[in-house]
Amino acid sequence: MKYTYYGQSCFLLEADGKKFLFDPFITHNPLAKDIDINSIEADYILVSHGHADHIADLPEIAKRTNAQVIALVEVAEWIKKHDVKNVTDINFGKAKFDFGTLRTVWAVHSSSNPDGSYGGNPAGFVLELEGKSIYYAGDTALTIEMKILADLYNLDYAILPIGGHYTMDVDDALVATKYLECSKVIGVHYNTFPPIQIDTKEAQAKFNRENKTLLLPAIGESIEL
Repeated sequence: MKYTYYGQSCFLLEADGKKFLFDPFITHNPLAKDIDINSIEADYILVSHGHADHIADLPEIAKRTNAQVIALVEVAEWIKKHDVKNVTDINFGKAKFDFGTLRTVWAVHSSSNPDGSYGGNPAGFVLELEGKSIYYAGDTALTIEMKILADLYNLDYAILPIGGHYTMDVDDALVATKYLECSKVIGVHYNTFPPIQIDTKEAQAKFNRENKTLLLPAIGESIEL
């Protein structure tokens, strides 16, 4: 399985011969100025919530690739207004797709669409691909709801926000690893804006001291999971 980071909370998972793009926000991110969104291919685009820093490039990429967009009901309705046809709306719980079962889980945050319309509830996802269980938390504060995932899955990786201010910070993400019983974390939602800038070396040192792994690939970098 390959993970490619595109900045903020946007990343691509390649597994089982399919490409899963999450929360596309690239062209408006100066840190991702070297990423050409026209080179990004996707079979599925998963959307955690309606904020612009998660969906700004969604209509363009979705129409070009004809990827199946998967989003909660209220965000899905916003997407359809942008002439995106291949949209599947979901809500919390499990839904079956041709790649397997997707579990949509609670996130503690807010959600509104770029036009100001109601964005429903924010969410995270659990996918089981190539024999691995991957949890993407979306934008969330630390919540005890995460503990239930340790009962349901043996998570291999947790993709967690670590920038603080709007979401969990590094210290809260470390607590989340204990709730999730998952020691391998990929950090997202950091350094894009001044309020979420962090010391990445210090963050990784904190994880190392707890015998945990914090992976922080550079924007445009791919790593094998």
